[in-house]
Amino acid sequence: MEEDIPATDNRLHGEFMSGVNEIRSTFLNYFGNNNHQIVDSGPLVPRNDPTLMFTNAGMVQFKNVFTGLEPRDYSRAVTSQKCVRAGGKHNDLDNVGYTARHHTFFEMLGNFSFGDYFKEDAIELSWNLITKEFGLPQDKLLVTVYHEDDEAFDLWKKIAGLSDDKIIRIPTSDNFWSMGETGPCGPCSEIFYDHGDHIWGGPPGSPEEDGDRFIEIWNLVFMQYEQLSKDERIDLPKPSIDTGMGLERIAAVLQGTHDNYQTDLFRALIQNSVDLTGREEEGDAAASHRVIADHLRSTSFLIADGVLPSSEGRGYVLRRIMRRAMRHARLLGAQDPVIYKMVPTLVREMGQAFPELGRAEALITETLKLEEARFGKTLSRGLQLLDDATDGMGDGDSLDGETAFKLYDTYGFPLDLTQDALRARSINVDTDGFDVAMERQKAEARANWSGSGEAATDAVWFDLKEKAGSTEFLGYETEKAEGAVMALVKDGAEVDVLNAGDEGAVILNQTPFYGESGGQVGDKGLMLADGIRFEVRDTVKKADGMFVHLGTLVEGSLKAGEALELKVSGQRRGAIRSNHSATHLLHEALRETLGEHVAQKGSLVSPERLRFDFSHQKPMGDDELANVEAMVNEMILQNSAVETRVMAVDDAIEAGAMALFGEKYGEEVRVVSMGEAVRGEKAGKTYSVELCGGTHVKRTGDIGLMTVVSESAVAAGVRRLEALTGDEARAYLQQQDARVRAAAGLLKVSPNDLLDRLEALVADRRKLEKELADVRRKLAMGGGQAGGDSHEEVNGLKFMAKVAEGISPKDLKGLVDQGKESLGSGVVVLIGVSDDGKVGIVAGVTKDLTERVNAVELVKLAAEVLGGRGGGGRPDMAQAGGKDAAQADAAIAAIKGHIAAL
Repeated sequence: MEEDIPATDNRLHGEFMSGVNEIRSTFLNYFGNNNHQIVDSGPLVPRNDPTLMFTNAGMVQFKNVFTGLEPRDYSRAVTSQKCVRAGGKHNDLDNVGYTARHHTFFEMLGNFSFGDYFKEDAIELSWNLITKEFGLPQDKLLVTVYHEDDEAFDLWKKIAGLSDDKIIRIPTSDNFWSMGETGPCGPCSEIFYDHGDHIWGGPPGSPEEDGDRFIEIWNLVFMQYEQLSKDERIDLPKPSIDTGMGLERIAAVLQGTHDNYQTDLFRALIQNSVDLTGREEEGDAAASHRVIADHLRSTSFLIADGVLPSSEGRGYVLRRIMRRAMRHARLLGAQDPVIYKMVPTLVREMGQAFPELGRAEALITETLKLEEARFGKTLSRGLQLLDDATDGMGDGDSLDGETAFKLYDTYGFPLDLTQDALRARSINVDTDGFDVAMERQKAEARANWSGSGEAATDAVWFDLKEKAGSTEFLGYETEKAEGAVMALVKDGAEVDVLNAGDEGAVILNQTPFYGESGGQVGDKGLMLADGIRFEVRDTVKKADGMFVHLGTLVEGSLKAGEALELKVSGQRRGAIRSNHSATHLLHEALRETLGEHVAQKGSLVSPERLRFDFSHQKPMGDDELANVEAMVNEMILQNSAVETRVMAVDDAIEAGAMALFGEKYGEEVRVVSMGEAVRGEKAGKTYSVELCGGTHVKRTGDIGLMTVVSESAVAAGVRRLEALTGDEARAYLQQQDARVRAAAGLLKVSPNDLLDRLEALVADRRKLEKELADVRRKLAMGGGQAGGDSHEEVNGLKFMAKVAEGISPKDLKGLVDQGKESLGSGVVVLIGVSDDGKVGIVAGVTKDLTERVNAVELVKLAAEVLGGRGGGGRPDMAQAGGKDAAQADAAIAAIKGHIAAL
């Protein structure tokens, strides 16, 4: 605020530096001009450190660079890193809104040297930036060094000209950084800004150091040692630099305030909160506005980086932050959702520096709106329960754990939200009682599950879910990450170790591997560490959200707690994504072509192909298939973005989203949209909108091409299409083209004339087949001789019997009728043997003889001799079949014998 600006001339390029965006760009450009690679911020969900819930420092994305595991094509870097501290050991959530500098989300400005420059250059670069570029007065600055680091002490005197009393030696671990019990480490040097003696507090190392007068603005880590063991430390061959300067803190200094919430970015967000709630920023309302402004940033950036609200893990931390902000909005008088309306302001303030905010604006808005609406329904009832339970309580009293658990379990109140609600009244919460209630619920869930009919061999997954929790899925954003081994399974039981050659299952805290569900097959790939190689042959989901990686340990020994590098088979995943997105387009194309009765009845999405089962009563015609294929490829060529939102199931379906067959949905779902319809009632609207938890392409054009390869029946009223995309589709079409060209070559015509030539050949063949059949029939009745009907007398009856080669059984009846007509009175028996080996027998008896001879009895007798069974018809005409053509003469003889015995 203007009245807080000190008289010192803090100027950048001649003008007062008041904008956070300007400060950020100045920092990045300064180091960029000093040969540093400007590197984009890493994601808030760290992919290279499974021990962290969220990225909480600038060096996280460079961890493997510092340890030598990951080479980069630069040795100097500068970033403005997004950070969140709201879970695990780095948790500032409870303090946010009530102090001047606590945040759940903040930016860490940092410059890094990977074995390039060291202490002298680091100190000189930082001092020049602060005093010359940022224009901070030297008399307002002091520094700390580790008490044994004489080199840093001397360099500050030499470069900055600081007196001894402005260089404070700190003997504690606050000024010595380490990555862990072993590994890179080194002394630190911190830069402090003195806000003036009108603010209470003392310099670092003094009894009043926790005051607000002296504020740390920059920390320089001199990474010069490697800790080999508790008692052994050696020099690193290439010392490195890791620095961090909180953007919010330096902005406060440069804008003349000791309060981060008085900087321009926060002022814009807080003013937006004031406008939406109608409550001025004063008294108790000030803290609530600050909570909302801070939490809007953390929730928006987390959602943009792929975290969605859930009941466990990172998603639960996100939900806690969101619901804390929502309660404070209610305290400000907002009865309807309002926080989602602030997203455009945040995008306007920070979207240029972080384009992912703009890209995810719709997703952020939808997610916040949904969560606000859902939580709002229970918030009032929960707060009423809380008020009733604490009526009459005063300072130092405690809410019982059972009530706190009921608020959590029934009304969705995280424990810390209940604590925050009681904070102003100085009422505590019995956290031990809360934990007891939580454990009792888990025990009841175990008992209920045990009696649910699940196979006994699956009990291990429930036990492991209790131990390890749900797996964080990172695969929407990446195919590579790191994960910590939570448990190992071999032969259906948990084990402590897998050895080389063992087949087993690995459960991790986080994974980029997709677990089979919704028709999409599970991922394959590798898990690696020093001397360890686990080949993942499949990934499945167990116990409601736990990903199980099945495979073989081909090298090393694997134990729980091991950190593994995770690599999904990228080419395979890419093919799966293409087929899955094509399935969505195919579904809509079928509905447009065949009608709205089309509904998915099953699917398979694999890297090789896609299979789609749908409701339809008859086979699809060639024109219909061609139309469906053309519509899908039209959407592919459109190359539109594939967008994902999170919505309530009912809202999603009401908005036109189609649920996929066999998929189980929670209260909140991912809604995948792609394409823009170009015809019909949907013209100009989204082409495909479906509920789906699978992985998809970024743009429809990434699919490349789709071609249908088969259409068939699966069950009554259910048809199946199989199709190929991308490289598989191209290979198939190339193969088909090669076949066409080869066929054209055999017929000595061009490919364009092939169809006409084939039609002519088919017509000629049919004509010849008909002529041949006529000749065979004549030969069958005449025996190839001119003149007679060739019969004999059996028991006083005319008897005509022949074995006809090359005659189809279906032609026998007509020939028998001709024989009966030629005899006038008698019995005719024909046994036909077709070209494909089928044997048929037909017997005919003229009307005047049916009381003596029954045609049905004759064919049944012959069928037994021919190796067949049964036979049927009328007394004057009957037929049967057989298998053994070699017994044809014996069958005729049997009939003759039967007639002779009458």
